Amino acid sequence: MSTPTQSHREAVEDGTKCLRLVFCGTPEFAVPTLEALIGCHDIALVVTQPDRAAGRGMELHAPPVKLAALAHNIPVIQPEKIKTNPEFRERLQSIRPDAIVVVAYGRIIPRWMLDLPPLGNINLHGSLLPRYRGAAPVQWAIANGDAVTGVTTMRIDEGLDTGDMLLAHTIPIAPDETAPDVFRALSDVGAQLMVQTLARLSAGILAPQPQDAFQATLAPILTREDGVLDFTRTAQQIYNRWRGFQPWPGAHTLLRGKKLIAHRMHIGAAHTIDAGVLHVLDNQLLAGCGDGTSIVFDEVQMEGKRRMLATEFLRGFQIRAGERLGL
Repeated sequence: MSTPTQSHREAVEDGTKCLRLVFCGTPEFAVPTLEALIGCHDIALVVTQPDRAAGRGMELHAPPVKLAALAHNIPVIQPEKIKTNPEFRERLQSIRPDAIVVVAYGRIIPRWMLDLPPLGNINLHGSLLPRYRGAAPVQWAIANGDAVTGVTTMRIDEGLDTGDMLLAHTIPIAPDETAPDVFRALSDVGAQLMVQTLARLSAGILAPQPQDAFQATLAPILTREDGVLDFTRTAQQIYNRWRGFQPWPGAHTLLRGKKLIAHRMHIGAAHTIDAGVLHVLDNQLLAGCGDGTSIVFDEVQMEGKRRMLATEFLRGFQIRAGERLGL
């Protein structure tokens, strides 16, 4: 169990109620919120996904939230399932948390958990709800070319991100920012937003607001196919999707029957190049896109080869102008 820090004691002294919490989260995105809550509340338990095998050696890797919790000597459990798990249910019931905080945990919260704490299950969602309900809100906001995004705290219900909204914070998306860039920014502002949300909820001065379902949009889980380059789209649309789908599923196509990954790219000048056709100009590798636009590949990787700058790729693979991608 976490012990009160200096900021924890100051929070109690200035009138902020110290809450007993269970924290559910898994990836790096959730770590700043956990760290912020450790400073002002009693984290009785951290719940995270099981360690997973990854990499060429398929070694087990602990989730970032687990590592952060253990660094603060907070108990951690990693149940494979939570809906029908009597031991897990008894553990949470014995804690009697004031609230359960959920940040990118990766599990559907069952009804019994929703009913357990008096302040509810409070989620930090990576969009300005009701836009981008679903598993990949940050990625789809960037892929769709949005200029702003944000985070929303909400009370979880049994729907897909349909619970009542509590607080929200908006940030801009720079034209060249990728998903990892925006995730980092949102995780920091989201941590402070969660602290504010719990303080106002416990003080009884925060009124939940129902979402307008008519304004809702979806952000479905990403698939490998989302990374396939469709050159009928404009160069701006292709570039936005590349930014949003970093690091996975990225952006890829076929060249000479083999997978070609575009690790870096930028929008080129207008050209009369057919969509999906390669063109070499001033030692640059271009591809025609929709509406007479073009994309420039800065760094690529051919299937079975290392990643390399496009200039090196042009020398080594003897790319011919007029070759078609996607075949």
